[in-house]
Parts: sequence; C-alpha cells; structure tokens
Amino acid sequence: MSDQQKGILAMIGAGLIWGLTPILYKALSHIPATEILAHRTTWSLVFFAAILGVQGRLGHIRLALTGKRQIALILAAAATISINWFIFILAIQIGHATEASLGYYIFPLVAVVIGRFVFGERLGPAQQVAVALAALAVGVLTWGLGVAPWISLVLATSFGLYSAIKKHLPVGPMVSVTCETLFFLPLGLGILTYHHGNWPGSGQGTYGTNLTDSALLMLSGPLTALPLILFAFAARRLTLSTVGLMQFINPTLQFVCAVAIFGEPFTQWHQIAFVLIWVAVAIFSIAALRQDKAARRSAMAASGVSTHVRNRASDASAKP
Repeated sequence: MSDQQKGILAMIGAGLIWGLTPILYKALSHIPATEILAHRTTWSLVFFAAILGVQGRLGHIRLALTGKRQIALILAAAATISINWFIFILAIQIGHATEASLGYYIFPLVAVVIGRFVFGERLGPAQQVAVALAALAVGVLTWGLGVAPWISLVLATSFGLYSAIKKHLPVGPMVSVTCETLFFLPLGLGILTYHHGNWPGSGQGTYGTNLTDSALLMLSGPLTALPLILFAFAARRLTLSTVGLMQFINPTLQFVCAVAIFGEPFTQWHQIAFVLIWVAVAIFSIAALRQDKAARRSAMAASGVSTHVRNRASDASAKP
C-alpha cells in the first residue's frame, strides 16, 4: 500500500470518528455538558500522555512549554478548542446537531476570511464567491428562523481561530494537543470536583455511579485523540486540497446523524441554507484542487529547469 493510500484511509478513519461522535454525546445527553467536557479533556490527556510515554517523547512536553510566546499560543489554542468542544457537546444535547454540522461546513470558509483579515492573505475570485454564498446562507437562516445560527458561527469561528493559532505553533500536533489538555486539566478537575461534591446545586456526578455512562465518558478521550492522530498521519501524506476535500466527511456524517438518526427538524430555511453552503463548498473545493494542480505543475517545471541547468553545467565542465 502506497503512502497516499495509507493517508486516504487515515483521513477516512478520522472523518468517520468525528462524524459519528454525535451518537456518543447524544447517549450522554442526561449528563451536564460541562461534566462531559471535563471528562473528554481529562481522558484525552491520559490517552495522549500514554502514547507519548510509549514513544519516549514525554520530554517534548517540557520543551514545548518554553518561551512566553509559545506558552501564550498554547493557552490560546486550549481556550479556543475548549469552547469548540463545549459548544459542540451542548449542541448535540439540546437538539441542534444540524447547526453543528453547518458550522463545520462553514469552517473552511471562515478560515479563509480569518486568513484575509488577520494574516493579509489574498482571496481569489472563487473564494470570494464561496464566502459570499456562505454569508448568504447564514442570512437566510437568520431571516427564516428569526435568530442567527449562533451555534454554527461559534463552532466555525472557534475552530478557525484554533487552526490559525496552530499554524504558527512550532510544535507537533500530538505534543501540542497534550499541552492544551494539560492546561485545561485544573479547570476540568475543578468541574469534576464540583459535580461530585456536596455543593449547592451541584447534583450527583455521573462517573462511578453507572458502568455504561462511566465507560462512555472514558471513551470520549480516545475518540477525541484518535482522529487527531489519524489526521496528522494523513496530512503528512496527502496534498492540502485532498485533505480539505476529505474533511467534509465529518459534517456530512453529522448532518446524517442529526436528520436521519436524531430526527431533528429540517425546515425549508435549512434546506435553502444547506444548498447554498454545499454550492459554496463545491466552488471552494474545485478552486483548491486547481490551485494544488497549478502549484504541482510549477514545482515540476522548476525542478525540470533546475535539472536541465545542472546537466548543462555538468556537460560544460566535462569538456576539455
């Protein structure tokens, strides 16, 4: 099996896990979202630390936490991904999985906008059209439902900001996420202490009181960590455009879970908005593929010219 085939299989695996996790959080909808988030980050940390320990890379965590700028970036990444995870869990619990899937469809377009205004990146004509269609879709939902799709916007924006931060973080993905969950650990333990304590209004913590719920809470850790590992594996073996296209496995499966499994309402306003988003995604993806092909042709042409120049230089030096 070639590296590209392995990368495609890894990306499919990551998309399947991400896309089907709403089923897990729906099964835990009787547990407060804050408690689930605390378990998700805690067990993710345990899972990542175990893998780094087996690889003999635990020392990389200490190296990553050096320098004020790097620590600040990791803290910012921890904050944005925690917000993203919490809103996603809450959305599933309160019956807004459709909006959650919409958020992850919008995310690449939001990332483009962040790149334009934060990093000064230029938008091509196709990207401008795709962003405009996404904005129109949000406007349609806001008009039709009488309220902005805040869940979609928060998920897309938080993950877009998280991606932007990670782009400038000179740390590997596994070490980075381990550090992020490590920073969240004190807050997570505080949340669990509150839910398991005899505080006013705290209620009874779930973990340890029910075998099924306890197992599912522990499972949230590996189900968070494993797709990130698969994604990192795939990203090193596939072109950026291929990775971008295959990322849409995630929101597509989330959409199927929301409508076909959870039976969430899918109004005419949702239908119009999703059609606009799907068209925007298609335009965005086709443009990305063309850019990737053009970049590869340019690289091959440059390589050919370089080889030709070297050959001529070699021939010239060989002449008496």
